[in-house]
Amino acid sequence: MNVVSLVGRPNTGKSALFNRLARKRVAIVFDQPGVTRDRVTREIALRDRRVMLVDTGGIAFDKHVTHDPLDSETRAQAELAVEDSAVCVIVVDARAGITPLDAEVIRRVRESGVPCVIAANKCDRGDDDHLAVEFERFGLPVYAVSAEHGRGMDELIGAIVAKLPPAAAEETASRPLRVAIVGRPNAGKSSYINRLLNAPRVIVSSIPGTTRDAVEVPFAIGTGPEARRYMLVDTAGMKPHTKMSKTSVDNFSLFRSEQAIEEADVVLLVMDPTLGPTLQDKRIAGKILDAHRACVILMNKWDIATEQGITETKATEAIRAMMPFLNFAPLVYCSNKSGYNIRRTVDAIDRAAASAIERIPTGMLNRVLTTAAKKTQSPMVRGKRLKIYYGLQVSTNPQTIRLFVNDPKLVTPAYLSYIEKNIRARFGLEGAPLRIFLKARSRKGETPATEKKQ
Repeated sequence: MNVVSLVGRPNTGKSALFNRLARKRVAIVFDQPGVTRDRVTREIALRDRRVMLVDTGGIAFDKHVTHDPLDSETRAQAELAVEDSAVCVIVVDARAGITPLDAEVIRRVRESGVPCVIAANKCDRGDDDHLAVEFERFGLPVYAVSAEHGRGMDELIGAIVAKLPPAAAEETASRPLRVAIVGRPNAGKSSYINRLLNAPRVIVSSIPGTTRDAVEVPFAIGTGPEARRYMLVDTAGMKPHTKMSKTSVDNFSLFRSEQAIEEADVVLLVMDPTLGPTLQDKRIAGKILDAHRACVILMNKWDIATEQGITETKATEAIRAMMPFLNFAPLVYCSNKSGYNIRRTVDAIDRAAASAIERIPTGMLNRVLTTAAKKTQSPMVRGKRLKIYYGLQVSTNPQTIRLFVNDPKLVTPAYLSYIEKNIRARFGLEGAPLRIFLKARSRKGETPATEKKQ
């Protein structure tokens, strides 16, 4: 798929333009230099073309501009985005006029040989359009735009589409599997993506809070129509509310991480086995459960854990005991540093995704319910016993089953858990949450499942 990158010096409105073109608030917009660090991507439609739109961090050649310790890494990510691009949009601030940094950015982009245009941003009124004229001295097409108000978008989009190479087959490919990678700060989320891609796609640092946006990274196994396509979403480390800096950037980052969970097909929960499941790990797991998303638990830094004498058996027992509400999620022990079990994580993601959309035949489901009810009757509640007449699958992703019973108030949590275990034992559903709803049904002559013959 063709890539269209937005580049420029800090605070020219690249993220605002990105959100305008994507027609959605994807990138964090804040009046502070250096907010965007990683490449933020989104697959969008520009007229009749599908492209991968990329927002980059502001390119600065002096750390005093952004006061960001990761300035050189941000610049490296922007340079990689330019190399991958079919078209580059150089975003400048029309109100500020030409700065030495603008001239340096334009020079470097032109040297790359990538077709490019200049978007003179912040021309909020028609009277401001003349401010864009001075940028024509660089010999590139210049378009006066306002990302905030949407002015000049049609002309800019037309210029971008005109410079795109012919459409490729990948533009009509099926939607990729969205995988949100979440966890506490410094759990190894960004390192996992870089190891999987075998490339420095996202910035990795020992500084907590390095990742701010939810960064989408396309990933594919194989080529052509048979390729398995994924959209990996690297998220900011989710801190406890008591440890957040209370800045708008922190709040935006948390919101983006929570949004990534809700939009994902599968959520990869990354944890540090040397610390064990912490209270914050449990809170994040609770958000995954509340969103009813398929889940895989990745125990990262396993090379360090083994040096400390931790075994997979002991770790599994501890995790299952401390997080019983995620017992359906498979556990994968891996190491970003050595590459141990990295491929197994992809297999686990595939199984969880397949489980979330698996269709359960009604006849097979009811045979499971009948067998379970015969094996263990429900406990007596106020002198009555729950009777299950029949069940059916009403939806997938999340897996949802409705049971028709004599009285939903007669069910106990333990018996509902017993029913769920029997369904999972028969149909697997590894990694997929299972919701069970009970509905009262009274019908003369109805034979409950507990009394039906095989």
